Amino acid sequence: MSLQAVQLPITDSFVELFRRCKDEPMALFLDSCDHTAGQWDFIFRQPKQVVTASLQWPEVLESALNSLPVYQGPSHLPFHGGLAGAWSYDAGRALETIPAIAQADITLPELCVGLYTQALMRNRKTGETWLLAPTEELEALQTFWLTQPDSKPQPTTFELLTTWQSNMSAVEYADKFAQVQTYLRAGDCYQINLAQRFSSLYAGDTWNAYELLRKNNNAPFSAFMQLEHGSLLSLSPERFLAINEHGNVETKPIKGTRPRATDSKQDQQLAAELQSSPKDRAENVMIVDLLRNDLSRLCIPGSVNVPKLFAIESYPAVHHLVSTVTGKLTSTDHNIQLFAACFPGGSITGAPKIRAMEIIDELEPHRRSFYCGSFGYFSQHGRVDTSIAIRTLVATRSERLQNVQQGTIHCWAGGGLVADSDCASEYQETFDKVARIIPVLTQQFGARQS
Repeated sequence: MSLQAVQLPITDSFVELFRRCKDEPMALFLDSCDHTAGQWDFIFRQPKQVVTASLQWPEVLESALNSLPVYQGPSHLPFHGGLAGAWSYDAGRALETIPAIAQADITLPELCVGLYTQALMRNRKTGETWLLAPTEELEALQTFWLTQPDSKPQPTTFELLTTWQSNMSAVEYADKFAQVQTYLRAGDCYQINLAQRFSSLYAGDTWNAYELLRKNNNAPFSAFMQLEHGSLLSLSPERFLAINEHGNVETKPIKGTRPRATDSKQDQQLAAELQSSPKDRAENVMIVDLLRNDLSRLCIPGSVNVPKLFAIESYPAVHHLVSTVTGKLTSTDHNIQLFAACFPGGSITGAPKIRAMEIIDELEPHRRSFYCGSFGYFSQHGRVDTSIAIRTLVATRSERLQNVQQGTIHCWAGGGLVADSDCASEYQETFDKVARIIPVLTQQFGARQS
């Protein structure tokens, strides 16, 4: 058996195409939302193997990747068969010893990663669509994607059943902020990321919510993943690790945020203020240094560089301060090892990383689940692209009631706290970051934010 890839004459959008398989467990849509930072969109389905146990996951995933059939298709495609899926923030517990203080109330696996031998890929610049599949399955899968459904799928519905509730009040956030400041003054850390979680009961199809959110966020590292007992919706603007087949590595940490303004002049002033802010620049460079250290573990000595510092990237809800760190792996066989060495991303933990994670577990009432984890793929020929799962929602499903899915949906927002952070500003920043998520869902689907 071998893997092949053929070009398909498909003009339907990937959103339309994914609707055909959106209810399949482990169906995954990696979605660039037509953003200029993204070149390819992917639909993965029907994996040959699923890894959900977090124990020794780097070794398990390496073993799975090495079991793939040989690829005999065009070399320029980004995915030749391999791994794709989602890693929760808590998958980091398999790599480091972190206290178990925060409540683990989301009963989803700590990672949901599939070994995929089929994928639909579209180059958003050329419009070309390619199908990867095992040779013996190629004809049937071409028929699946090229045949129009007999009837249009029934319109899906989504409804929020309750108002959004945070897991910490403004007073509680201020108390935790003060505890962070105590740790910073004591020298435990230079920066600690503190997040609050918003939750609501829902009914219906979360894909409907994702379709609305992707239009409102235009985030280049967006993703939707269907799980057996839930779903994951990510509208992330942040790349974690990208690696090409030659072992060249890039990571683009975000640290520093300002809200967007409707007035263009005021909006430009906010962006300029962010780029020149000593506090935000210091906060950003702390994480750049952390990532330089992480990359240096498996990169050629002297190859780690910072070609861009403090660039402004603007999204519908916020401006971000973004830097770029690059390196070259000592071996192209070290992709999963590098991912594990850098996981979870330093931009959403703080520095030093392990101590920051210990403090996060102490101060945040609940574990983060897939928030601040990662979505992405590892191709068997060495290509990798992964995100930091910020602006991410996790939905868990209870039993179907009268054929309607019901459950709880969670959304998080946080920020890096440093010694000169202002509590009120940091608290407001968490709301700025979800300004195109929670209010958008509330306005469209029911309950008002509380």
